[in-house]
Amino acid sequence: MSRGSIEIPLRDTDEVIELDFDQLPEGDEVISILKQEHTQLHIWIALALEYYKQTKTEDFVKLLEAARIDGNLDYRDHEKDQMTCLDTLAAYYVQQARKEKNKDAKKELITQATLLYTMADKIIMYDQSLFLPAGGGQNGPGNNLPLQPQRGALAYYKKALRTNPGCPAEVRLGMGHCFVKLSKLEKARLAFGRALELNSKCVGALVGLAVLELNSKEPDSIKNGVQLLSRAYTIDPSNPMVLNHLANHFFFKKDYSKVQHLALHAFHNTEVEAMQAESCYQLARSFHVQEDYDQAFQYYYQATQFASSTFVLPFFGLGQMYVYRRDKENAAQCFEKVLKAYPNNYETMKILGSLYATSDDQEKRDIAKGHLKKVTEQYPDDVEAWIELAQILEQTDIQGALSAYGTATRILQEKVQADVPPEILNNLGALHFRLGNLGEAKKYFLASLERAKAEGEHDEHYYNAISVTTSYNLARLYEAMCEFHEAEKLYKNILREHPNYVDCYLRLGAMARDKGNFYEASDWFKEALQINQDHPDAWSLIGNLHLAKQEWGPGQKKFERILKQPSTQNDTYSMLALGNVWLQTLHQPTRDREKEKRHQDRALAIYKQVLRNDSKNLYAANGIGAVLAHKGFYREARDVFAQVREATADISDVWLNLAHIYVEQKQYISAVQMYENCLKKFYKHQNTEVLLYLARALFKCGKLQECKQTLLKARHVAPSDTVLMFNVALVLQRLATLVLKDEKSNLKAVLSAVKELELAHRYFSYLAKAGDKMRFDLVLASTEARQCSDLLSQAQYHVARARKQDEEEKEIRAKQDQERDFLRQQMHKEQEDKRTKQEEDQKKLLEQRAMYVEKTKGLLSFADGMKEERKEKKKGGGRRKKGGDFDEFVNDGSDEDLPVRRRKKRKGGSGSEEEGRKKRRRPNKGGDEGSDDEEGGSRPKKQRKPRAGGKKIQRVSSDNEGGHKKRIASDSESDGGRNRSGSEAGSPLRSGNSGSDSGSDRPVKRKRVQQQSDSEQSDNESKRSQSGSENESRPGSPAAASGSEAGSPAGSPAGSPRRSDNGSEPGGSANEASNHGSDSD
Repeated sequence: MSRGSIEIPLRDTDEVIELDFDQLPEGDEVISILKQEHTQLHIWIALALEYYKQTKTEDFVKLLEAARIDGNLDYRDHEKDQMTCLDTLAAYYVQQARKEKNKDAKKELITQATLLYTMADKIIMYDQSLFLPAGGGQNGPGNNLPLQPQRGALAYYKKALRTNPGCPAEVRLGMGHCFVKLSKLEKARLAFGRALELNSKCVGALVGLAVLELNSKEPDSIKNGVQLLSRAYTIDPSNPMVLNHLANHFFFKKDYSKVQHLALHAFHNTEVEAMQAESCYQLARSFHVQEDYDQAFQYYYQATQFASSTFVLPFFGLGQMYVYRRDKENAAQCFEKVLKAYPNNYETMKILGSLYATSDDQEKRDIAKGHLKKVTEQYPDDVEAWIELAQILEQTDIQGALSAYGTATRILQEKVQADVPPEILNNLGALHFRLGNLGEAKKYFLASLERAKAEGEHDEHYYNAISVTTSYNLARLYEAMCEFHEAEKLYKNILREHPNYVDCYLRLGAMARDKGNFYEASDWFKEALQINQDHPDAWSLIGNLHLAKQEWGPGQKKFERILKQPSTQNDTYSMLALGNVWLQTLHQPTRDREKEKRHQDRALAIYKQVLRNDSKNLYAANGIGAVLAHKGFYREARDVFAQVREATADISDVWLNLAHIYVEQKQYISAVQMYENCLKKFYKHQNTEVLLYLARALFKCGKLQECKQTLLKARHVAPSDTVLMFNVALVLQRLATLVLKDEKSNLKAVLSAVKELELAHRYFSYLAKAGDKMRFDLVLASTEARQCSDLLSQAQYHVARARKQDEEEKEIRAKQDQERDFLRQQMHKEQEDKRTKQEEDQKKLLEQRAMYVEKTKGLLSFADGMKEERKEKKKGGGRRKKGGDFDEFVNDGSDEDLPVRRRKKRKGGSGSEEEGRKKRRRPNKGGDEGSDDEEGGSRPKKQRKPRAGGKKIQRVSSDNEGGHKKRIASDSESDGGRNRSGSEAGSPLRSGNSGSDSGSDRPVKRKRVQQQSDSEQSDNESKRSQSGSENESRPGSPAAASGSEAGSPAGSPAGSPRRSDNGSEPGGSANEASNHGSDSD
């Protein structure tokens, strides 16, 4: 099939020369024809491109070079063709330069291309096709796309394909790459296949298909992929892309020599940095796996220099090399770049978490914690991640660390089916030790020792080291459990096997120091220095021994020696200790103000230096606050201490300093509370220093007794402390002075004060001679001793005054005791008399009740006999006599032998009516049984109301007068009735009137007494007697004062209605006195 032809017009004729593309002549011949016919430039360009398509590049170059000079430009728009000629030739030179290995030749080709682009630019300066070669294509309009997102590029590829369906295979290749980026792998496969159909030697298409096959990870697909790469390698053995993919294939086949050969060949056959980065990466990881870490580091680093921002695999390898070189900072930077490209990459987060876990920066430790938590969430069975997380949490969250270790041990035992390593058991024991769970800690330490002993068969040296560490931890545990003998034995056992274990010497020295054996402790610390002369901990401990003995100069030298060493020149502990030494000198009695100011400035400078090195050092901040307080800036010092206590409440010095500030600001109550809280929170036993501070605050607020007790507690702990002795003497003196000056002090207090004053005098006299002049002023002790002596000289006067006052108080007290005894005896006698009278009254009441019961029984038996006689008379049919059979029963209100007259109102409650009429009874108030057996429905009578004023009408019978007289009972008489025993007041008997009635010779009419059972009568009497007893025992109660129904006064009319305790009225008639029945007998 013919590929077409081109016509060359002949000069000055209408004829043309047709050249068939399939039979193109030599280039020189065509150039001769074109020159001879003075052919237009665009025909030269068309012929040159045809030669290029037929891979006749030499003729292509000859034609374009000749066209630049001999091409006919005499036609419209020849400038564009002229520019196209130059650009096409320049592009060819650029392409050749990429393939050229000789640097000089490559440079020459680039120079020629640049020159041609410059010439084209001068012809048409703003043509779009110039922008891309000149480097400005990315700034051009939308139809010029050097690098666009895949969708846009794919759209333009499709547009080009529609415009020119016969375009070369590279268009399909580009479409295939776009499909791969868009994850449309099947369409990409079709595009690569179509490109191979168009050009069987399209290496890019072969590589694209090979990658798709390899990524499927199936054995057959991998085989096909390798075959495609081999085919591409046969076509173009120098193609860097093919070489890199083959190197990657042989890496997984562990043929590292081929990997290095192919990658190195690819690196030298390309100038594209992305390709070179891939080649370097293949070289680096082949050396990495062969443990040639220096070569691996070199190629990893070179790969990172060439790699694009999306190719981060070289950074991952380079980070590993930095980890091997212990350069954690650079390693972390490499892994951070990887994590930025792949935010949730499991391996990267795990490695970063491990790197940041040991960082001194808290923020990085927090980042590590976050990474490891994500790892454990993504892969909950990752034991290493759990262990790393636990190690991070050990610093801040002990419970969280225990939980993480627990998860790791559970995974090991349940899923991995492995024993827990001794390292984890040791760490668990250490965490429990920090929490104070000493029993649990001991269990884990012993288990770790057993596990290490069992594993020692596999790696004796490693597990022996673990056993040594665990044994040391167990010894520390025994120290905490106060089993010092066991701890000492373990430390010495470790030193026998490992005599260079410095920490054991230090712990033995610390144990001796805590026992008070400073010289033995110093020997142990010096043993540690024999092993390491510059060991900072040993020097610090020796310096602290000097400070504990208040040897400030030698202690200062030890800490200065530490700071002179280059490795410890910024040692925070030593700097703080020096600052404390300068601060401590401010407490010594001195009058050199300049020296004091100089020491303050030195201490302040040291504390500031510590803060510059460590901005979060709380001890340095506390020291600055102390210096400010010494300078008199109490408010500022208080602010500093408050901020430190907000940061942590576990430093006792901050609490004490705040309390000191309160004392200086005269807030003594707050200071006392702060000192007491500090004692409770930080000190299990009595601390003499804090007790002394507390006593000082109590002394200043005037609580001398509490101050004395506090100082005595401190004296029990440190009886030989001269400062405590001075303060005790001072308080005793102040207390004695107050007691002696108080004229109200008793003899016992004065004698005790004199005794304490004598003791204070002895203390001051002793301290004036043998006191420590570095801790207090000896002259002051002498002055206080003289003052005590002066007070003792006046003591006899105070003792005499107190003794006299005591004797007078004793006399007054004795007199008061006598009067009190007399009153007590008199009250006892009155109570006995009252009790005797009550017993007699009770006895009389019982006798009267018995008599009443007997008389009531007689009346009841007589009434029964009369009933029987009445029944017999009824049987006889005779009428009842006037007056009835019971005329002899009369009440006090009836008139003897006088005709009975009908009355409208009944005074005194007389119950008689006219002759011939039936007798009527007043019905009982509560409906009780009070009517005769024969007469059932008598008309009720009105009850007489008591008169106002409490006065009552009483009928009095007299033997001298024929009639009855009425008299008004006075209040005194009524009250007299109340004052009698309750039994008499409430009894129905009236013994005062019974005698006069029985002595009467006149015949009297008597009315029948209502029957009442013995049991009811006795019950009512008992209740009345109880009520009366209550009235007597409580004469002021409302019941007795108002004359209640349960116990009416003896002076009240006998016929007044009285309610019994059970709510019913007495059984007799309203005008009948109950005692007449007994008198008639």
